[in-house]
Amino acid sequence: MVDLEDAVIARYKREGKNFEIMVDGDKALLFKGGKEIPINEVVITMDIFSDIKKGLHAAENDLMIHFKTINKEEVCKKIIKDGEVQITAEQQKKFREEKIKQIINIIHRNAVDPKTGLPHPPQRIENVMNEKKVSIDPFKTAESQVEKVVSALREVLPIKFEIREIAIKIPAQYSGKSFGVLKQYGKVMKEEWLSNGSLAVVLEIPAGMQEDLFDKLNGLTSGNVETKIIRTR
Repeated sequence: MVDLEDAVIARYKREGKNFEIMVDGDKALLFKGGKEIPINEVVITMDIFSDIKKGLHAAENDLMIHFKTINKEEVCKKIIKDGEVQITAEQQKKFREEKIKQIINIIHRNAVDPKTGLPHPPQRIENVMNEKKVSIDPFKTAESQVEKVVSALREVLPIKFEIREIAIKIPAQYSGKSFGVLKQYGKVMKEEWLSNGSLAVVLEIPAGMQEDLFDKLNGLTSGNVETKIIRTR
């Protein structure tokens, strides 16, 4: 259970009936946005009210009618997911800012400027979002809002989402520590340890991450790495 000082009301209204629970505001927003959190870490108590301020509990008959269950955990999940979490303006601002950062990161890592083949800098993406006054919903996942944001950005920025397959060859003395890095950046499509100890792989990677990967590999190998883009899609 969570502390009372962090508590806010989550409310669900249905056909004139009111259902309220006490929740941790921050965790409830994360849960509402799709993050997997045990429900007992989100709610203050499993008690379900028709009016929290008056201390009136919801009738089991009403729960069965509107939630098809009297299981309190399931009812609490439904109230948070489909109802309204009464967060403060400060909490809402915080979650919106975090969501904006997530969306910018997704675009930066997965998309490029088709003219240069390079990703747009995060600050440039944010500036255009502000310029176009793109609205971000703090309660929806970042992934579900990317398409809307990209549509607005394309009025100013050329953007192309692209996956690249890159052939990479790393000398034996650097292969061990480099292999872990490769798996962090993309999907290893093909892997071959050569007779001299060198490592040859084909890596599938979002185009926006290529530059960061090359910088990382060059740093690990002192520039002794061979790379070649063999396919884009």
